[in-house]
Order: sequence, then structure tokens, then C-alpha cells
Amino acid sequence: MKDIMLKIIGSQITRDAGDEPMEFITEGKYAEDKGSVLLSYAESELSGIEGCTTSLRIADGKIKMERYGSLIGVDTAIEFEQGRRFKGYYDTPFGSIEMEVLTNSVEDNIERKDASGYLSIDYNICLKGLAESRSRLKIEII
Repeated sequence: MKDIMLKIIGSQITRDAGDEPMEFITEGKYAEDKGSVLLSYAESELSGIEGCTTSLRIADGKIKMERYGSLIGVDTAIEFEQGRRFKGYYDTPFGSIEMEVLTNSVEDNIERKDASGYLSIDYNICLKGLAESRSRLKIEII
């Protein structure tokens, strides 16, 4: 694994406030495995899940995001593929919530030769009975 720096910009798009970005820079890891790119980083206090690690496996237009760590009781996994729906559970400090994710777009602009570039995901998420929103996530290797 190679040590890298990541700039992570997440935003939730609402009708009232528009785009509300949250940005942080953190250390991460980069690796390649059987045609996949693996990125991982520790979550911060800013994300609300400090003590957890997020990892992303990127291959063939698909992204699998996994979160695991001491603050969540059950590991959380979300799969993103343009135009596809994913059903699963989102774990919070208060328990697991059924969720559905519809991926609007995925951009994999990571240069494998020099571990640079960015990844961008635009998706709608529905947390059963609690909330429905549109989000964007951009992870840039800096």
C-alpha cells in the first residue's frame, strides 16, 4: 500500500439550502489488486464517525464502499454503479437503518500509473422512514 493524501468533499443537495459541501483533507492508503483500485482512510470527528475506517474498491465502473470500526456495531457496505439501485443497511451509533441508494453517476478519473486523480459519485439515498436526499462525494488524491 502506498501512503497518499486525500481531499474529500461531500455535499447534500436540498431544495431549501441547495448544495451544502463539507470538506476535509486526510491521510489515506492506495493499492491495486486484481484490476481494482483500493483507497482507504480514517474518518474524522467532522464526519461524525471518528474511529471508523472507510475503504473503497473501484473497478469496471463500480465502487464498493465499506465502513468499519469501533463506533459502528455492524460493518456498512454500499455499492455504487450508474443507473443501479442498491439495498442494504446503514449503521449509525443509534442502530441500523434500512437504506436504498440510486446511483446517478460515477466518474473514475484515477490514474493508475501514478496514483493521482479523483473519484466522483452522485447518488440519491433513502433511509427508510427517516430521510431522502441527493448527495455528491468527490475524493481527490492530492
